[in-house]
Amino acid sequence: MPRPRKWRRVCRMPQNDCFGPLNSASNMDIVMTVDEYEAVRLIDLEGLSQEDCAQRMNVARTTIQGIYSAARKKLADTLVNGRRLIIQGGDYQLCEGDFCNKGCRKK
Repeated sequence: MPRPRKWRRVCRMPQNDCFGPLNSASNMDIVMTVDEYEAVRLIDLEGLSQEDCAQRMNVARTTIQGIYSAARKKLADTLVNGRRLIIQGGDYQLCEGDFCNKGCRKK
């Protein structure tokens, strides 16, 4: 029996959940999970290290490394190949604001 997945803490839901070219002829959408989005937001936008990001999201650093790597590959595929990016799903729980004290925002 596989081990149950650990919920990842997410402090901010994306304001927009779909990105891409307006005239996309491609019918192959790229799906990024909400926890992948959060890892990119924390590491690239807020400038956190992978270790600090892992603490914020309540997972191991090696887990963040995998999540972040998958997210960057999806972003590159979207940009280079002109595909549409959809942000949805994943194993996450919204932060209630008690962990990071930043007034976490829910969608």
